[in-house]
Amino acid sequence: MQEKVLILDFGSQFTQLIARRIRELNIFCEIFPFNSNKFNVDEYKAVILSGSPCSVDSEDAPKPDLSKIKGKKPLLGICYGAQYLVHFYGGKVGASNTREYGRAKLSKVDHSEEFFTKINEGSQVWMSHSDTILELPKGYKNIASTEDVEHAAFKIEDEDTYAIQFHPEVYHTTEGKQILENFLVKIANVEQSWTPDSFVDSTVSKLKEQLGNDKVVLGLSGGVDSTVAAVLLDKAIGKNLYCIFVNNGLLRKNEFESVLDQYEHMGLNVKGVDASARFLKALEGISEPELKRKAIGGTFIEVFDDEAHHIQDVKWLAQGTIYPDVIESVSVTGGPSATIKSHHNVGGLPDFMKLKIVEPLRMIFKDEVRRVGKTMEIDPELLGRHPFPGPGLGIRILGDITAEKVRILQEVDAVFVNGLKKWNLYDDVWQAGAMLLPVNSVGVMGDERTYEKVVALRAVSSTDGMTADWVNLPYEFLQETSNKIINGVKGVNRVVYDISSKPPATIEWE
Repeated sequence: MQEKVLILDFGSQFTQLIARRIRELNIFCEIFPFNSNKFNVDEYKAVILSGSPCSVDSEDAPKPDLSKIKGKKPLLGICYGAQYLVHFYGGKVGASNTREYGRAKLSKVDHSEEFFTKINEGSQVWMSHSDTILELPKGYKNIASTEDVEHAAFKIEDEDTYAIQFHPEVYHTTEGKQILENFLVKIANVEQSWTPDSFVDSTVSKLKEQLGNDKVVLGLSGGVDSTVAAVLLDKAIGKNLYCIFVNNGLLRKNEFESVLDQYEHMGLNVKGVDASARFLKALEGISEPELKRKAIGGTFIEVFDDEAHHIQDVKWLAQGTIYPDVIESVSVTGGPSATIKSHHNVGGLPDFMKLKIVEPLRMIFKDEVRRVGKTMEIDPELLGRHPFPGPGLGIRILGDITAEKVRILQEVDAVFVNGLKKWNLYDDVWQAGAMLLPVNSVGVMGDERTYEKVVALRAVSSTDGMTADWVNLPYEFLQETSNKIINGVKGVNRVVYDISSKPPATIEWE
């Protein structure tokens, strides 16, 4: 049975990063809100307490029940987790004189502790808190400091309980991954057996057991997630998998035909459905981003349901839901997280569809999906495709959507993406696309005045889409691309380049 680690989430923006770092160590882990009742602590080899935007002194401070964990399982508290282990066990936490945020250097490192094996004196760590630990409880031992933080790390004597005031999961903590490895491998003795191969074997086996001879329908999107999910299901149930690829009229130029051809060459049982007109009609007059997403999602369900009814005795709907979708749909308060945008996979189906849901990728991150796909020898070109939003160009056309606007954006997007490939820049970019803005600008072409559309180009680098930096594309490339768009795409006379990072901006404009 796969050994695993439990991460209790107190609402930190970095909790997903903790899980990603642990997965990079080939160790399986799961995240749950601290107050969830959906896990059995006995199933985990070690437990990690995340950070939190809350203060331990506040009335709404998260207060987990650690009676089955502390002193009984290896435990690591990070930031708020560290302060919790002090404040509620006889120590003292208070407001810091200065906000302790940013880079710091470890000092007074106790190298007699396995926790700091291979960690250098002066190692850079990342702080992000406004409270600080003023006094440790009895039986707690200080094992590291920084210039401004006396209790940067501590251990509880006679327990495998450790805590750190800094964040080992962020890249700015240069030896953070080593610290996590020391805790999980040296102290908690967790096996490093979580690999793409093991995931494929265990998932196919579980799917066979779960699905038996039942028929499954899957909506393919052309993206990495649904493709990898389809291949896993194909390995498990073969021709009992029925794939439907819907053209919502908001795909990239010629994407419907090219992706459908690619799927058929993979041996998947795929049916293509061109419902472009139906989607455009559903979107008539709608300009608010969330309403557009809902219109696109609702129409997709209707089209998909129509097609699914042509398959006799289908019992399951497969989805390419991945772990960030699942995590972001739940908050530590027990309700939905603050909605930045709707997730198209999470949340179930209308009652009328009467299908059970199967999600083979539900527990893995985007980069892990690609690693799993590589293990199954899926075409590298398909695995390397940039992420593309579920609502497609519908959320890259700001304002209402018309067939003419879709045509313009498809042409612009094709020039941009094909140019990235021609200049060997495509693989240096995590995601790229063009946005059609709801403004016209004055231009001059020949001796004539024009009043046409403005498009914004966007290219970002990222590992998982949670954070992203804009890519500094060569000026020569941007110049060539702008010229091609303005000269070749009727209706556009101005091109701009988006140099915003996430946060504070999102990757998509809507």
